[in-house]
Amino acid sequence: MNPKKSSSNFRIIRLALMLFIAMALLWTMALRPISPRTGPVPVLLNDGWQISTPSKEGFDDRALQKSINALLDAPLNVHTVLVERHGRLVAEYYQGGKDRSVYGLFSTRQSFSPSDQHDVRSIGKSVNSLLYGIALQQGKVPLPAASVLESYPELKDIATEQKKRIRVEDLLNMANGLQWHEGDVGINDELRLFWKQDIARYVLSHDIEHAPNTAFNYNGGGTAILADLISRGTHEPLDAFARKNLFEPLGIENWHWVSDIHGRPMAFNGLRMQARDLLKIGRLVANKGRWQGKQIVPEQWIAASMKPEFTTEVRNYRYGHQWWSGEVNWQGRNLVWHGGFGNGGQRLYIVPDLDIVIVTMAGAYDETPTAIRVNDLVQEIVASVRN
Repeated sequence: MNPKKSSSNFRIIRLALMLFIAMALLWTMALRPISPRTGPVPVLLNDGWQISTPSKEGFDDRALQKSINALLDAPLNVHTVLVERHGRLVAEYYQGGKDRSVYGLFSTRQSFSPSDQHDVRSIGKSVNSLLYGIALQQGKVPLPAASVLESYPELKDIATEQKKRIRVEDLLNMANGLQWHEGDVGINDELRLFWKQDIARYVLSHDIEHAPNTAFNYNGGGTAILADLISRGTHEPLDAFARKNLFEPLGIENWHWVSDIHGRPMAFNGLRMQARDLLKIGRLVANKGRWQGKQIVPEQWIAASMKPEFTTEVRNYRYGHQWWSGEVNWQGRNLVWHGGFGNGGQRLYIVPDLDIVIVTMAGAYDETPTAIRVNDLVQEIVASVRN
């Protein structure tokens, strides 16, 4: 074989491969066609949702459409907005845009519709809280007042007196007192959860920064321990427990919980769902744990979850039981909302006093302008309610 000819052939193959990769990236990131905007009229599907119109459910139709279209028109990469009231879907918008999965390094052009799954990121934390409430009613997980370390006798080597005071409730409220950095540039303790075999040891090995139950500090590690307690107590993976006890009763079939390197569902950020199914989660909470007349999550757990315990660094929002909470103004009254938040513009809002549930999905990961605008949307939608 001629060495020079062999080397030349190798260079040609390498060049062709590089060209193919470049064209594939160009296609997925810039040229792939994406779905145009659809809405506002909801699609009638056999998925448990009743369909209505904004005016029939007490909205100013024009004001509602104006606020949602303004959000979708802005260069914020918002993909989906859904609004329901009294259990009836009144507005449903989708449009394609750039997105990346929880594993993704690059954003690619994607189409979105009622049948497409979307990352909900940290809204999975709120779902995990619902699962803990179900498992608690079944007697399979520790009480909220229990010390976390009582469930992990194998961690006695790190069980300081301060850490023994960390309760399950402190994990739920993200007030465990551990020194934890999440979302910071260059330091993110949550990212290491993907790799760690012993989740509880990794999380609880962090130094104590505050006395437990005294200060809020966002901590996905606590959510991972809650999920581990569910799996230990029920003797089944988190996603299997979720399927049987939450998703199937809600008629949710098209979903996926992304796993870590050890095959465990990532409770803190890996859930993927259809927007209409996430809206069902919100309606479940709005109905105090009931769906279509059936009690799925204990009513007392929902009540406890809707009593935020701690102030946060985000606006004037409060936090408790893996749920955010804030206020909106309606006709001169301050009304409370509760919500699940996920990086990138994923939002689930429940406004109990007006019986409204809102969902947004977007691909603006770590982009503050989008987070601000989707946080403002709940006020704009509430303002469009006539009665």
